[in-house]
Amino acid sequence: MAYLLYIIAVLLIIGWAIGFIGYAAGGLIHILLVIAVICILVNIIFGKRMFG
Repeated sequence: MAYLLYIIAVLLIIGWAIGFIGYAAGGLIHILLVIAVICILVNIIFGKRMFG
């Protein structure tokens, strides 16, 4: 399950980078980045206690 969060976070960061370069989706891209950072932080903070 923890790897799934990292995969989602990486995909969101890649989507943010593509949108930031292309200026395609505006503010939505920044929301995706925030969600990715939150996923990473949740995994770091709770770690195996929550997902293992």
